[in-house]
Amino acid sequence: MIEIRRLTAAEARQNLHALGDVLSDCVAGGASVSFMLPFSPSDGAAFFERLLPEIERGDRILLAAFADSKLVGTVQIVTATPPNQPHRADIAKLLVHRSARGQGIAALLMERAEAAARSAGKNLLVLDTCSGGAAERLYLRQGWQPAGVIPHYAFYPDGTWCDTAILWKQL
Repeated sequence: MIEIRRLTAAEARQNLHALGDVLSDCVAGGASVSFMLPFSPSDGAAFFERLLPEIERGDRILLAAFADSKLVGTVQIVTATPPNQPHRADIAKLLVHRSARGQGIAALLMERAEAAARSAGKNLLVLDTCSGGAAERLYLRQGWQPAGVIPHYAFYPDGTWCDTAILWKQL
């Protein structure tokens, strides 16, 4: 059974180790999510710890997926936007532990992220992802629209180039 929950800052603090484990597993698996190898679970926990003030203020929504009570995935909705963009939010760091993939967890996280964004008064979402990867295919299946591809925008964790697709979705 998969359960998707919005974590408060206190709950995120309690789950820092598990969040860090999911992030480090994704980086080890080659996900271009801002980090380079080597990247440890404690590095991942430190990343999530830095987000706690934003979660506390409501500037960032953190969703977590639990399979049999174990945290196996996460996604973020960044709701803090400039004054001329109060209707928009960014989706960030859709992560599913490699051991939990193939169960539809990423799709469930994205469905809940869209619902959370709507509840926060947002009607336009934007994200970026590696072009041509499984994540981009998921987003396109879920109705996201491509805005374009930026070549050599980022690196994979091993230092090779990653072209980045920018996508958007009207809610």
